[in-house]
Amino acid sequence: MKSFAPNPETPVRGRLAPSPTGHLHLGNAWSFLLCWLAVRSAGGRLVLRMEDIDPERSRPYFAEEIMRDLAWLGLDWDEGPDLGGPYAPYTQQERLERYAEVIEALTRLGRTYPCYCTRKELRTMASAPHLEDAGPVYPGTCLGLDVAACREREAEGRRPALRLHGAGETRFDDLLHGEVRLDWAQCGGDFPLRRSDGVISYQLAVALDDMDQAINLVVRGADILPCTPRQIFIFDLLQAPVPRYAHVPLLFDHEGVRLAKRHQSLELRALRETGISPRAVAGYLGHLAGLLPEGVAVAPAEIISEFEWEKIPQGPVVLQDQVEIVLKGIL
Repeated sequence: MKSFAPNPETPVRGRLAPSPTGHLHLGNAWSFLLCWLAVRSAGGRLVLRMEDIDPERSRPYFAEEIMRDLAWLGLDWDEGPDLGGPYAPYTQQERLERYAEVIEALTRLGRTYPCYCTRKELRTMASAPHLEDAGPVYPGTCLGLDVAACREREAEGRRPALRLHGAGETRFDDLLHGEVRLDWAQCGGDFPLRRSDGVISYQLAVALDDMDQAINLVVRGADILPCTPRQIFIFDLLQAPVPRYAHVPLLFDHEGVRLAKRHQSLELRALRETGISPRAVAGYLGHLAGLLPEGVAVAPAEIISEFEWEKIPQGPVVLQDQVEIVLKGIL
């Protein structure tokens, strides 16, 4: 399998795809700004999509706060839950029937199988070498179970997940990393399309969303790179064109810890409430991206002309100590 670039005559379509499970922090703003710049510098259209596939963690309140934070930072979009557009709906919870339809199609192709392994069993299974963010490799324990074996497990009260079976190596060209080659085991092996509780997996939802919304440029964090072959595999099975990908470096705090929801002082709402300006945030992130000199306050629109993939660092980016004080000093 090999990814390919969209037709150069086709307008660029990118997407901001936050999960409404918490507030945006500087790490989110970093990846969203780079995506926004990549699309706007190409004269493309930007989609805002709420990836609210997890019903237990997603909240409408967070979706509203995310849109507020993006607008405060100066990032706009052309289609989304609030604006509508030709590829609506732009929330995953409104697309559940579509996901179920495709699962049925993949099952008819003979690509899926029920998996009765518990979380505890999955944690204790021997794992082949894999990339850190791909998780343990699933060894295919339930692949090939016959009807009697399935009934036996269901009689024990087990509810199956539904896994997609694949194999082989995937090659794709990343705009930051060049050619990437990963085999199926490195990406975690056969993965769930639907969990045992019925929740649709991220892998299926994001691939179908990108396909149905005609996304041809995906800019996201490097932690998602091990998932990309899984999504390309789905594109190939459905005979859909594969987007171009750019996996941008992650932001780490000054101690080398990846930014996450626990970094509450670095949430955009917290920075806003302490009086830090959005121009200071955009300028600081633009400097980290190699697009601006240090200490410049700008709006994202002022950085568009400076954007080039060659300037973006490939490795992790580390924030300064007491970055809030640094941001307050950018006027």
